[in-house]
Amino acid sequence: MDFYTEWRLEGDEYSGGFLNGISLSGSESVNGMTEIKKCDNKTVFEGKNGHIIECFHEEKNGVVFTKSVFKNKTDLPARLELISSFAIKGINADKIHRATSFWAAEGKLLSQKLTDLNMETSWAKHGIRIEKFSQIGSMPVRKWFPFLVLENSRTSEFIGIQLYIGSSWQIEILNKTGEIYVHGGLADNDCAHWFKDVLPDEEFESPKAAIAMGSSLEEVCDKLVKAQEPRISETDKDMPVVFNEYCTTWGNPTLENIEKTANKLEGTGVRYLVIDSGWYKKEVGDWFSLTGDWIPSKKLFPNGIKEVADIIKAHGMIPGLWFEFETLGHLAEGWNDTGHILTKNGYPITSGGRRFWDMRQKWVWNYLDERVIGLLRDAGFGYLKIDYNENIGVGADGAESLGEGLRQTVDASRKYFEHIGNELPELVIENCSSGGHRLEPSFMETASQASFSDAHECNSIPLIAANMHRLIRPEQSQIWAVLRADADINRINYLLCAAFLGRLCLSGEIFDLSDEKWQRALDAIELYGRVKHIIKNGFTSVIRATAEDYSSPEGYQAVLREYKNEALLIVHTFKDGANPPIDDLLEGYSIKETFGSELDGEFRGKLFVLEKN
Repeated sequence: MDFYTEWRLEGDEYSGGFLNGISLSGSESVNGMTEIKKCDNKTVFEGKNGHIIECFHEEKNGVVFTKSVFKNKTDLPARLELISSFAIKGINADKIHRATSFWAAEGKLLSQKLTDLNMETSWAKHGIRIEKFSQIGSMPVRKWFPFLVLENSRTSEFIGIQLYIGSSWQIEILNKTGEIYVHGGLADNDCAHWFKDVLPDEEFESPKAAIAMGSSLEEVCDKLVKAQEPRISETDKDMPVVFNEYCTTWGNPTLENIEKTANKLEGTGVRYLVIDSGWYKKEVGDWFSLTGDWIPSKKLFPNGIKEVADIIKAHGMIPGLWFEFETLGHLAEGWNDTGHILTKNGYPITSGGRRFWDMRQKWVWNYLDERVIGLLRDAGFGYLKIDYNENIGVGADGAESLGEGLRQTVDASRKYFEHIGNELPELVIENCSSGGHRLEPSFMETASQASFSDAHECNSIPLIAANMHRLIRPEQSQIWAVLRADADINRINYLLCAAFLGRLCLSGEIFDLSDEKWQRALDAIELYGRVKHIIKNGFTSVIRATAEDYSSPEGYQAVLREYKNEALLIVHTFKDGANPPIDDLLEGYSIKETFGSELDGEFRGKLFVLEKN
């Protein structure tokens, strides 16, 4: 791969080819730079004004990590409007693959020919063709994942790219002469109001990107996912099962209900019992409007929340607690604390009933150390679910640009995640953002687990769960299996089988299930314990899905995850999908055991545990 770097200084001449207003790439700074040093892991360029830009490209286990470092070696301040995390030129490709994302519909694959995007070379090789996509704000996985795969269908060569950015980002694919060049990183000044002032003798480092090559989409995705290095607690490394009571109480956890749940789960193999939102309720207001103060409810827990944590531990499980500590609901005491919340152009940023702490401030960290870390430590919680239910938007005051204010704020949030892990090393941290809005590598590396989606009881659960295999480690991907008393046994099997696509998380009406349905859940937990090494260490070689409409899926899905001489085949049928054609996926294997329903009807789930012949 031919690595270079894209950057732009304020005042530069813009690129030709009709790019101005679409892209800041191909700037005067880029066109005027000279390569002055090249070694195995770094190329150094000098700008025409004496600035230095270092383009790092370091290989580790078959994946190249890239970043750019801008150094101001002049006597004058420099204002950066664009700096790439990666830039590659000279690519031969005719197709791209992207992962789209909305709430409760994360990771849907979009594969397109470049000709369908009108990216053919012009007759005179004049006028640059471009496809640019981006995400603006503090939810990095909203609309798109920061992910791209380029395919050369003639040679079966694939290049996969993943950005490690938790704030606004962009990726650009360009064609002028027939060869493709692609670059991406922080969203630039035109796209996201981002610029950065770099004083003399100072430098600015871009976030990193990961790049992998392979002979299939599945291979490059597997390389990118396995290149992520998450902070997984020792307690969580054997992938134990979770019970989260949110879909049982819907934000109204009580001492009585938690005790009843703990009693039901004792001895089942469930390790974590997580108390979700609402534990801080007051007399007035719902769970959503009261986030921010983090004072346990005397109404729900008259003797304090430590009592309920102790009860959970007495039943042999680790207690967990939900927080959304970066934001405030409108009934929180800090709602009008304009000295410590984010503003935009002097006005508090208010979005969907949320305001946002300024995570750059030491005062805010001290407040959260007391209300979050202090509570977890004092009450003896061993599991923390971090939620995040709104978006800051384009940026915040407090820096030279709105976009830089956003970058600093989000980076401070990520560092606070790390701070929690350092303060409570045994704590299991779950990364959640209205489900999956933060499923990008820089946040995933701060946590043991992640909420794959807010698709609690949807028919699309297995589709979304399979999508995640291309983007995050399945050992981190926590999948809801919400069990309802009025569900038939096929529905129970459908949900339980889907959870084998990642981390098994139970919820729902476990007290009211029939003996048969509860036994199904217990059987799933027991089987999960025996096959989770395949989920953790395997390679997802096949994701075959015929469904197009996630709201009303049709056909079937089959996912094959292989590890050494073993494999899991997880199959789901949807509308008109009975008796799916999966015999080819069973070739070369013997079926050791199965779990679930027969696939002779709609909305069935079945798991095959396989061994190579």
